[in-house]
Amino acid sequence: MESPDVTLLLDQARAGVPEATDRLLEAVYRELREMAGAKMSRERVSHTLQPTALVNEAFLRLVDDRGSLENRSHFFGAAAFAMERVLIDHARARSAGKRGGGAERLTLDALAGAIADEGFDVLELHELLVELDKESEELSTLVRYRAFLGMPLQDVAPLLGISLTTAQRRWTFARAWLHERLSH
Repeated sequence: MESPDVTLLLDQARAGVPEATDRLLEAVYRELREMAGAKMSRERVSHTLQPTALVNEAFLRLVDDRGSLENRSHFFGAAAFAMERVLIDHARARSAGKRGGGAERLTLDALAGAIADEGFDVLELHELLVELDKESEELSTLVRYRAFLGMPLQDVAPLLGISLTTAQRRWTFARAWLHERLSH
């Protein structure tokens, strides 16, 4: 069975078609759940946020923003941002009152196994992505897809409208950029 067209469902949801949002969730839930599961499998064993909760919270944020979502690529880009925000909010809540003591730690391995085995927290990654976004929105989006959705480059490339080779080159640059900043 072919999955429904996400762009069409987004158009219908924007137009207020009854049940369009429910059909959109059905169309993307499994894929978002797999992405969240892959992401969460690289987190600490003691991490308290479950993949289902991550997907549900991110989807609720996306539904609030559905009027600005144009197509499948835009939707999954927004999903990466939404999952990032959920993880940041979760990390901030856990570390409230503990000056970083409870911050969620990620390993650079969490960036799809592509960088050495150093650690940084979700808040630190977010700050770096804000900085990277000023230099290259496309690079920060690529890192978000990889870090927060756990997407392989062969899936990221079409969403960004670039070739796999270009995605690999840009990922190599982004990893080096992150590594340099994390080394300081």
